[in-house]
Amino acid sequence: MENEPARVLLIEDNPGDADLVRLRLVESHSDVQVNCVPRLSDALACLDAEAPTLVLLDLNLPDSHGADTFRQIMKKAPNVPVVVLSGQDDQSMAIKAVHHGVQDYLVKSDVTSKQLEHALRFAVERQGILRALEVTRKQQIEFKNQFLSHVSHELRTPLTCIHQYITLLLDGLAGPVAPDQIDHLKTVLKSVNQLHAMIHDLLEAARVESGKTRIESRCIDIGDLMQQAVAMMQPRAAEKHVGLAMALDLAIPLVYADPDRTCQVLINLIDNGIKFAPPNGSVTVKAALVETDPTSVYLSVCDTGRGIPQDSLPLVFERLYQDPDAVDGNRSGLGLGLFLAKEIVNLHGGRMWVASEPGSGSTFSFTLPLYSLGKLLEPVITTQGHLRESLVLVGVELAPRFKALRGSWKETRQQCLDSLRQCIEVDKDVVLPPMGTSGPIETFFVVASTDMARAHILMDRIRQQVGSLPKSKASGTLRVTAEAIPGPSTIDPRTLEQQVWGVADYVTEVIQQGLASKPNLIEKEHQGNA
Repeated sequence: MENEPARVLLIEDNPGDADLVRLRLVESHSDVQVNCVPRLSDALACLDAEAPTLVLLDLNLPDSHGADTFRQIMKKAPNVPVVVLSGQDDQSMAIKAVHHGVQDYLVKSDVTSKQLEHALRFAVERQGILRALEVTRKQQIEFKNQFLSHVSHELRTPLTCIHQYITLLLDGLAGPVAPDQIDHLKTVLKSVNQLHAMIHDLLEAARVESGKTRIESRCIDIGDLMQQAVAMMQPRAAEKHVGLAMALDLAIPLVYADPDRTCQVLINLIDNGIKFAPPNGSVTVKAALVETDPTSVYLSVCDTGRGIPQDSLPLVFERLYQDPDAVDGNRSGLGLGLFLAKEIVNLHGGRMWVASEPGSGSTFSFTLPLYSLGKLLEPVITTQGHLRESLVLVGVELAPRFKALRGSWKETRQQCLDSLRQCIEVDKDVVLPPMGTSGPIETFFVVASTDMARAHILMDRIRQQVGSLPKSKASGTLRVTAEAIPGPSTIDPRTLEQQVWGVADYVTEVIQQGLASKPNLIEKEHQGNA
């Protein structure tokens, strides 16, 4: 504040109090430029235009009151120091403000020019120190993540070599091996696989902390994903003589989530449950809807293990945390599984928690967002306050001709999706988000405002534009199908909103059936090579 005038944004709706603050600053001989605004909305606009050196803030404004005032200011300008200048000596509010990052809390009637000068100077200095500490912390995290990533990659090469030679010996390709030697080799192979899993978790944790983890959400049938996870973990459960079951609410609509990442979370939780469940115990995977939260699906994994002590519950999702009371056989990882699972759920906009009682098992629960098809369809399938007369559901199935590399096929699918979006009329048709798990066969759906007689025009356009893409033509086959969506009856007592959601429910049901068993849509013409 000594080298150049400090720019103070004063947010105060009382002209008398604003003049008093200016007077106190003049009396203190502070070299400052004061910009006074009377409303929070004006202050937010000023912060958008230019960040000041400091914000002096009254909590009670014409358009905002109390704690919400400083929350909005700090959300808009997190790096600008804030000093509250209130007309009330409210200790609880002062503590709350400091906990949210406010640098000081002053009472207008008590503040002197010297106190105000010191408060401004110290607030700026403290904010600068905090910023420097945050930069240092981020640099340390980045260095640590780079180190872990480098070491992990370097370890993968010798581990892969060890794995290959052990499997070569076990397969008898290097000559006969005695039975006791086979047992020893299997033990070594198990340890190598365990170390591979640890290295993978370290790399995942480093990517999460550096913000490099991304999710690719699509519309999925959560029941299919649960069955997949349960099937994958069934041999592990059988090995430990633990029952593994699932319970699914059939009323659950499509879920909007990354199928690979969601499966990763489920497998982690199931594996955890099996690990701590006793012989003849059980693990149950559940999915249900909750009336109080109509926008989410609730998933849980319940086990009949020994439970978690109450003082450990807040710690289970922390990085590298492991239960100190676990027997050695249960401590086979680095304590990153639950940390990664919660971070993946957070990336979806969901939340994860645990409920447990010692001796009564544990239940890990998390939420994922439901897909709101009605909101997506409403502006397209309605016109002038009415549902369009004719609607068609077009299916576009893209299948690889041969086993392609994952990254290459992923790029091909994305190009086809981008081309498909160029085939439609934006105000009358809509391409739905990718459907189903991210397997080799990709199915896209279009809701088109047309009838079956004219649907072939859109279908031919799709075959021509999507099928002529160089990558898809070389590596995939294309199949285009169509089905009429039933329209409302002549006298329909339902509101327009109810009719829209009726269409959405029908489309959802058809898609879910298609994802489950690939039923016959009305195929038009031929299945051509893309």
